[in-house]
Amino acid sequence: MSQMNPKWAEEIAKRRTFAIISHPDAGKTTMTEKLLYFGGAIREAGVVKGRKNSKHATSDWMEIEKKRGISVTSSAMDFEYEGHHINILDTPGHQDFSEDTYRTLTAADAAVMIIDVAKGVEAQTIKLFKVCRMRGIPIFTFVNKLDRHGKDPFELLEEIERVLGIRSYPMNWPIGMGSHFCGVYDRHKSRVELYVQGSDHSEIKFVDVSGADDPLIGERAGADLWQQLQDEVSLLDVAGDDFNEELIAKGQLTPVFFGSAINNFGVQTFLDNFLEMAPAPTAKKSNIGEIDPYTRPFSGFVFKIQANMNPAHRDRVAFLRICSGRFERGMAVKHVRLNKEVKLAQPLQFMAQDRAIVEESFAGDVIGLFDPGIFQIGDTLCLGESFEFEEMPHFSPEFFSKVTVKDAMKHKQFQKGIMQLTEEGTVQLFRTFPMDDLILGVVGVLQFEVLEYRLKAEYGVDIMLQRLPYQIARWVDGDKATIDQLRSRSQIVRDRYDRPVMLFESEYQLRMAVDKYPKLNFHESSLGLRQTTV
Repeated sequence: MSQMNPKWAEEIAKRRTFAIISHPDAGKTTMTEKLLYFGGAIREAGVVKGRKNSKHATSDWMEIEKKRGISVTSSAMDFEYEGHHINILDTPGHQDFSEDTYRTLTAADAAVMIIDVAKGVEAQTIKLFKVCRMRGIPIFTFVNKLDRHGKDPFELLEEIERVLGIRSYPMNWPIGMGSHFCGVYDRHKSRVELYVQGSDHSEIKFVDVSGADDPLIGERAGADLWQQLQDEVSLLDVAGDDFNEELIAKGQLTPVFFGSAINNFGVQTFLDNFLEMAPAPTAKKSNIGEIDPYTRPFSGFVFKIQANMNPAHRDRVAFLRICSGRFERGMAVKHVRLNKEVKLAQPLQFMAQDRAIVEESFAGDVIGLFDPGIFQIGDTLCLGESFEFEEMPHFSPEFFSKVTVKDAMKHKQFQKGIMQLTEEGTVQLFRTFPMDDLILGVVGVLQFEVLEYRLKAEYGVDIMLQRLPYQIARWVDGDKATIDQLRSRSQIVRDRYDRPVMLFESEYQLRMAVDKYPKLNFHESSLGLRQTTV
């Protein structure tokens, strides 16, 4: 362990790396676009409107995403803003791709949670929020679509506390809503940010006021909304939570901002406040303790692998979160799992599918590495002492299908496509004994549709999917004779690393197997298997 170059430490301190989470349609991709817009990274923010709109979100680069108007992959984007280097990890909102989102959250130091003012806290938000809470990262909330009528703001705060179990502190407070929306009152800086119907709000219109009772607000909003604002802010001041940066840093208090991302309203104010409160790169857990970003040489972990980001070149890109030190193009680093040295010659930074070679990066940054097939999700790369970062979260698949190629003449392309796309981690690949049939396991059925689409579009292969009745997968270890016996009866398949996995049609079948085979251990993921077999 050594003292870092002061210039490098200064660069690391400038980094802010966060993921944006929400339920589908709450405005997550729109919010991402507007942050990039205000950061100067794009000239015109594209809003996902569906099939007929020719303008698509920068972060939605895959063809199926553009056609369906949804995000099904995680994108990494970076830009400079007000002396900070910002890394945004845009995540899939669709629940069928939650595993990809969960892994992406391991690479983030903070999370921005988007909530639709009309719908409140929705199911997918709850699932993603739980992962943020487990990791103890700060969570910042943006209540979106104030230009539409929605739930009472106090009802939303109560819902956040009751459903998510986190206290909240409104940084600003809405003045009206929907057709009566006038703007927001900034509680900290005693000023009103004005909402102008039809404006793109590329320039913020602030009015400094002495407090919520300033008559200037009444002139703008009218007597009724002014009185309502005074009553509500007074109630917040008396009965609401106090602002506490320590609790925010621990993920126990969420600052809440109100705005309308589609109209750019409140986005820049949110970004400015977020950068003041969000943490610089934080220490990451490993098998030798916490890895400090400032005092350790280069290290990082792979949290995502994406095939065919450039379809013309059939490339594979491994996304690496740099956790400590400085990365330099061309440096040779230790690939811990393979116990070998690898040279990282062409590191990339991204604006969705647009890419540029990067000469240097620092802890907190996310870079892409060309992958000739040597990287897996969770791999640790480092200089100096060998160690491994925490295991990536895993999920047991809930839906299974046998997959075959329609045209036997395209078997080679089929094998290549299946191998490359399943290595991305959202679809798990199993093989049967002894026939070597291919079985796919997924967390959500939309993944089957995306896989089928991508095999056709990227590899020219049509497939047939035969749904199987299984609902549960369990990795098994223990008595080898029992495993061999079950293998011969085709009750066990093997994963891509030849580890034995039992598939079950129901919880009842699983319980029966646990009772019947006491010499076997059943694991919900390969993580448990690794821990008992190492």
